[in-house]
Amino acid sequence: MSADITSKTTPDFAIALSQAAATYRGEGGKLPNPAVLVDALLAAETAAKQQRLAYNFESLLGKWRLCFATGTRKVRQRGGIVLGKGVYMPKFAAAQISFSATSEQDLGKGEIGNQVKVGPVLLKLTGPAKYLNKKNLLAFDFTQMQINLANLTVYNGKIRSGKVESGDFYSQPIAKLPFFAFFLITEDFIAARGRGGGLALWIREKS
Repeated sequence: MSADITSKTTPDFAIALSQAAATYRGEGGKLPNPAVLVDALLAAETAAKQQRLAYNFESLLGKWRLCFATGTRKVRQRGGIVLGKGVYMPKFAAAQISFSATSEQDLGKGEIGNQVKVGPVLLKLTGPAKYLNKKNLLAFDFTQMQINLANLTVYNGKIRSGKVESGDFYSQPIAKLPFFAFFLITEDFIAARGRGGGLALWIREKS
């Protein structure tokens, strides 16, 4: 399922996130202040937990451009982390994440792609992914890297991310893998918290 944010009782956080997605895509309007967007993401995360929202892997399939992300910093006194201020990603550094299914029998198995393009330089990482519907968790491991300079591929080969061998990936517990915990998935944008604690908002790439 995907969240319905078009009803007459649309919460404030959904309005802010929709506005950010539309404006970043170039559809007019003004980008919300970063602090406002961080609050909106936190509110969306809280609402997802309270409503026990569950999304399927199919709703993630496709290509998504990173719009906004927060960093984190450790707090020694509290023994935890706090969110950074959050920034909109510059348009000249196009960061994109993609998800595809690799098994018709098990729709929870797939592939993740993560790429950044700055001018003529393209860096792309790919690898296996698995999705836990009940927890809205997508675990992954990058095992392949490709570097392009304009139309020339200068490197394309396997990498070791320090996690697990791809052949053993699907048998590994989530605790040993990087992951995204998605708390909002719509037709136009998705939002998640990473294993490191940071929040991110992606918008769907229009073909």
